[in-house]
This record gives sequence, C-alpha cells and structure tokens, in this order.
Amino acid sequence: MPQKNFYDVLGVSRDASDKEIKTAFRKLAQKYHPDAGGDEQKFKEISEAYETLSDAKKRKEYDQLLMFGGMPGGGGSYTYSGGGANVDLNDLFSSIFGGSDGGGFGGFAQGFGGMGGRAANRPRKGDDISLTIDVSAEDAFHGVTKKVSYTVPSTGTRESVVVKIPAGAVDGGKMNFKERGDFGVNGGSRGNLIVRTHVLEHPIFKRKGADVLLTLPISMYEAALGARVDVPTPGGKTVRLRIPAGTQTGKKFRFNEMGAPDLKHRGRTGALIVTVEVRTPERLSDTERTSLEKLMEADTRDYRATINQYRSSSKASA
Repeated sequence: MPQKNFYDVLGVSRDASDKEIKTAFRKLAQKYHPDAGGDEQKFKEISEAYETLSDAKKRKEYDQLLMFGGMPGGGGSYTYSGGGANVDLNDLFSSIFGGSDGGGFGGFAQGFGGMGGRAANRPRKGDDISLTIDVSAEDAFHGVTKKVSYTVPSTGTRESVVVKIPAGAVDGGKMNFKERGDFGVNGGSRGNLIVRTHVLEHPIFKRKGADVLLTLPISMYEAALGARVDVPTPGGKTVRLRIPAGTQTGKKFRFNEMGAPDLKHRGRTGALIVTVEVRTPERLSDTERTSLEKLMEADTRDYRATINQYRSSSKASA
C-alpha cells in the first residue's frame, strides 16, 4: 500500500486553502485526541501533517519534495521511487545543489530536520494559554471559587477548570495550571494555562497590598469639636473611630489586622487605614452664616503665623 503524504493524512487536496487545512485538522484532532479516547499515534500523525502544511514556507518545501516523488521515511530520510529503483533523495539533492546539507534547496534542511536530521520530529511543548477573569472586590477580600471555560487553539475544543481564588487576591494576581494549555507536537507535553485576576473597584475601599485604605469625610464641626464615627471594615464588621477635637484633613488612623489577608505572609492580615477628609459646607443658611461670622470675629488665632513671618523677613532683606 503506498505511503500517505500529509495531504492524505488530513484528507484534503494538494491545492487546499489554509482555511480548509485548518478545518480538517480541527475535526480530526477532536476525533483522535487521546484525552477524548482517540488514537494517540493517529493524533501525532495529523499534528505533524498540520504543523507542516499550516506553515507557508514548510508547505512550499514539502510540495517541492513531492514533485520528486519523495515521501517521509523513517529516521528523517526521504526516498524517491522510480525506474525500478529507490533513490535516496539525500544523495540526489546533494549532487544537484552541492553539499550534503541541501543548503541550495531554499532552506529545506531547516524545514525538515536537515536532510537526515531529526529536528522536525522532536517533541515540542504546546503554547501557554493566558486569560483574565473579573473578580469583585468583596470576593477578592473573602475568596471565591469560579469555573472558567476556554478554547484550545489547536483543536478548537472547549475545556474548563475550577479556579480557587484565595482570600486577599490582588489585581493582576496569577495562577498557573500545568499542562492545561495548548497541545504539544510529536508527543510533546501540553503548555500551561495562566489565569490572571482583575479585581474590580470597591465603592469605598482601596487596596495597597494587604492594607485596605478608606477615606472618611467628616464635617468641620466634627473636626473642631471631636466626634465618634462608626467605620465599616472589609470583613463586614464595624469599628468605632474616636476623632479628637482639632483633627485636620489628612490625619490617618490605623486598625491592625482589619485589612485583607496577606498572601505573602500566610496567616497574617493587613491593616485598615482610615484617612480623614474635613468637608466644609458649600452653602450656608442665614443663621449659620451669622453664627460663623461672630465666631470668626472672636477668633484671635494666627493660622498663618509661619507665612506671615516669612513675608516679614523677605521685606526686611529687600
């Protein structure tokens, strides 16, 4: 029985388009893939055929080989059958183009393992597959399990993995699933699946590693007189913050062990850092304006003492 060429292996004609070759490979890969109970040897054959015919340069060189009647033989050699005798194409190309490496044949040696070499038949690991999943800020704080589906490029098949996102997950975090990527060639192992997390913004909390940041607005009255304010935490609890009288914008208060779980130091939790922002009313009632004007007139404090001192020294030196 005559040996099949790569076109025969994929069941396409020699003038098949790139799309036809890709479609044929996908159908056969789904049928013969070992993970689906198919024939491993058959899958290797169709993978080898697709690797050559899907590459424009390799396909052109392979078509040139077929013009001489050559067929892939064992150990990377090629033979030509004609006139009642078998001719080794390694010797034939050497005599025609000069040199034993076939260098004058448009890089054929590089495309098919170097005329007797085995580079093209070496196992090659499949490519990694990368994908990103959205995670809510709440799920990132507490951890969540998600089922993720993706498409394997070489076969077009759909696969799924269960992703356990740890408590304290950060934006851009990466999880690596070994041998769940694209399939290898010539018996090579599968690539990896890399899943990255994109943590969505929280309406009030910000993250800085395991620390959680919160900006707390307070009124100028609370800042001046002092106050007690209930503050939410990422864990769903509430803590009471005592704001001293005379607190200024930018004052920070730290609550240890009330942030997010620390992935870099297992068993630890970051801090909740609250930054005060003093808000001034944009509109005043007549009563409020009258009261504040009286307070301002009675206030003899010099709030700009440092600036006034600088101005005085600058005038004196001038």
